[in-house]
Amino acid sequence: MTIYRRLALFDLDHTLLPLDSDYQWADFLARTGRAGDPVQAQQRNDDLMRRYNAGALTAEQSAEFMLGLLARSDSVSLAHWHEQYMTEVIRPYIEPVALDLVRRHLEQGDLCVIVTATNDFVTAPIARAFGVAHLIATNAEYCNGRYTGRISGVPSFQEGKVIRVNAWLAERDLTLDRFEQSYFYSDSPNDLPLLEAVSHPVATNPSPTLLKIAQARNWPILELFKDMQDAKS
Repeated sequence: MTIYRRLALFDLDHTLLPLDSDYQWADFLARTGRAGDPVQAQQRNDDLMRRYNAGALTAEQSAEFMLGLLARSDSVSLAHWHEQYMTEVIRPYIEPVALDLVRRHLEQGDLCVIVTATNDFVTAPIARAFGVAHLIATNAEYCNGRYTGRISGVPSFQEGKVIRVNAWLAERDLTLDRFEQSYFYSDSPNDLPLLEAVSHPVATNPSPTLLKIAQARNWPILELFKDMQDAKS
């Protein structure tokens, strides 16, 4: 059994990626005519992103649209579309600086986990692209060979991230305080519960709100993409 001394947790969207994978997946489906009326789908996607950025969006409200997109189609089609999405949208924005951050923790023998509010269907291939074997995401319910459009279990969002991380560790007979050091890299104030739970919070590409909090608390601030032109939100 591997004994880990350090834990490294990574948010995904706007942290390891300079974009939002959930928003971009819905945008990809809308642009390619796979989400119903393209104009209506893009308007709904934009509205959800505005509400998320304003801190006025619940996991359930997001899931109604985002997971509903999965329920529209069969698994074979979704798999083909996701590979196209990875090729056209995600892989061009996987930056060496983000890969290096993850790689440093892996090479140091740290237990590395991506912890994201975006659903597991969208993010599992992205986690693999970063070389991270462990993913805690909002689980999309899957039944009888199709996605149902509902969340399974506790969504990995806000306080839910702490609940999900603690449960994941408990399954391995671990707790946060068993590690000599625990890191969490995130850009968003939505992740304050988990940032406050680890020993080493790192505000990564922080939003203006999180930047102010990090400065007030003397948290490290990491700007991975400061020299890049911002990707579409």
